[in-house]
Amino acid sequence: MLRVIVLGAAAGGGIPQWNCGCKICRAAREMPALQGSQASIAVTVDNEHWFLINASPDLRQQLIANPPLHPKAGQLRHSPIAGVILTNGEVDAVAGLLSMREGSPFTLYAHPRVLAILQANSIFNVLAEKNVHRQSLAIDQGFEPTLPNGAPSGLAVLPFAVPGKGAWYLEGHAHPGGTDDDGDTLGLRIEDRATGQYFFFVAACARVTPELQQRLHGAPLVLFDGTVWHDNELIDAGLGVKTGQRMGHLAMSGPDGAIAMLADSDIAQKVFLHINNSNPALLPHSPQRAKVQQAGWQIGHDGMEITP
Repeated sequence: MLRVIVLGAAAGGGIPQWNCGCKICRAAREMPALQGSQASIAVTVDNEHWFLINASPDLRQQLIANPPLHPKAGQLRHSPIAGVILTNGEVDAVAGLLSMREGSPFTLYAHPRVLAILQANSIFNVLAEKNVHRQSLAIDQGFEPTLPNGAPSGLAVLPFAVPGKGAWYLEGHAHPGGTDDDGDTLGLRIEDRATGQYFFFVAACARVTPELQQRLHGAPLVLFDGTVWHDNELIDAGLGVKTGQRMGHLAMSGPDGAIAMLADSDIAQKVFLHINNSNPALLPHSPQRAKVQQAGWQIGHDGMEITP
């Protein structure tokens, strides 16, 4: 049976951010229920081997907080993590890989453009090839991740391109993966091959195209980009100079936002994740949260477990 754990649901920096005194971060320091680590999920079909979707900078604490991801009792060195699948090359998707350098074998799956970023930064060489095999994935070509012993995992994963942008830290620099930007931002369709259960993971998305609407239509579960409530949110709050679009994220609200664009998609469970500390929908009694819930969406949170 397909099982999904939300390890973290916050955008880059988490909630509260270390240096932020905004309304939400102040509240989160007083209310642990508002706190959140950076977005990542874990998926399994056998409750023994798990695959991470993105490796956030908070990965170590996320693994500690989720007993299914602990080493097996009685073994000196062990991890149930069989692989990591990256959907982009942003810091909040790849930095957690550096916490996985202690010698347990796993496979790292990513688009060649993201693998090129890792290859260009020698710090990721701590993930020695003898333990961590890097395998490229291709857009719209399904694959089955394997277990450390080479056996099939029972998962079917289909990567697909979504509107987005390259990692912000590469702006103004040559991309190690070349000039073609296809592959910088991916969504995933993840299926249990035995039962046919499936869900979609789209942690970054700049706009909902007709193609994406059609792809997500009728899905039992969609985990979707909820970075900002409205496009100018960070600017209006004095927290930044970039719009959501400028960062490669569409808003929850508005006529072109996620809520409106996916309103008629007949999705059974709709969950927002990658939610920024500026987003008022994080506050349980806010009018924005009420609108999210009225539209049939949930606000993801750390430790949330979902079965599609």
